[in-house]
Amino acid sequence: MAMSRGLRCCQRIFSWIPVIIITAVVVWSYYAYVFELCLFTLDNTLEKVTYLGLFHVCFVMFSWTYWKSIFTPPSQPSKKFHLSYTDKERYEMEERPEVQKQILLEIAKKLPVFTRAASGAIRFCDRCQVIKPDRCHHCSVCEMCVLKMDHHCPWVNNCIGFSNYKFFLLFLSYSMLYCVFIAATVFQYFIKFWEGELSNGPAKFHVLFLMFVALMFFVSLMFLFSYHCWLVAKNRSTLEAFSAPVFQNGPDKDGFNAGFRKNLQQVFGEEKKYWLIPVFTSLGDGHFFPMRCLNESQNPLLANEEQWEEEGSDEESSALRRECSVTIELES
Repeated sequence: MAMSRGLRCCQRIFSWIPVIIITAVVVWSYYAYVFELCLFTLDNTLEKVTYLGLFHVCFVMFSWTYWKSIFTPPSQPSKKFHLSYTDKERYEMEERPEVQKQILLEIAKKLPVFTRAASGAIRFCDRCQVIKPDRCHHCSVCEMCVLKMDHHCPWVNNCIGFSNYKFFLLFLSYSMLYCVFIAATVFQYFIKFWEGELSNGPAKFHVLFLMFVALMFFVSLMFLFSYHCWLVAKNRSTLEAFSAPVFQNGPDKDGFNAGFRKNLQQVFGEEKKYWLIPVFTSLGDGHFFPMRCLNESQNPLLANEEQWEEEGSDEESSALRRECSVTIELES
């Protein structure tokens, strides 16, 4: 037991190494750009002030989004998805799998759950003892079920899901902007140092490496950012891209695709003025998502738990399930 706790403690410590590496590179880039390039190399005052002003805007936005991606805790299923003491006891006492499946099905009738396991059973997490909401998965690193889980990112040492997916996308965006700005403004001095037009010194080393590091990170970030842009456009998570969600009618990779505009709004919200700011504006609460149903006007995004209580009767829930069992192609 003590050995297990010790291993988990070591794992938590080592999990911060990628974050420390990124932080160290960013701190060095700040010193190299602000001091070695702007203060010690540039002679033109206007150019120096302009570069410093724009650089700090990029640096602040990058740091802000990175901080939010790291320290925004993943959202977990609400208490309504946890088994009650009676249901838990009944489930654990039952040894027949088919009866356990029926017990979970009866409990799930009161919940907005429409996806299934590959076997057709209600998705249930034995470790968290919770019925998984749609698009929820268990993260073995975080040791918890995460709403709309996308992936566990070692570079932010956090699980990317419903609560921080917007922050992660903005982090990628501002990281690319940070790299592009550095590369674009350093390029002419990179050439001058390379051709020997400027005197050799510590600044030469920092400027040369700034250029290489900025380009290297930009290329890697560009592929990752492009992939996530495609995911947002299709309204899929990384996990759903590899394994399509299963509905009552079977797997459907576009089951949550509501069209490009609505897909974008689910992540960034309806107020465009907040899209580029790392504040939470995603629609809903992560427990329910619009689906490609027969009648989309009767398939709302349930934004809070009170609606489940007010509209979650067995008859209405059954009607909604029958409605969502038939999917159609979205109108163009």
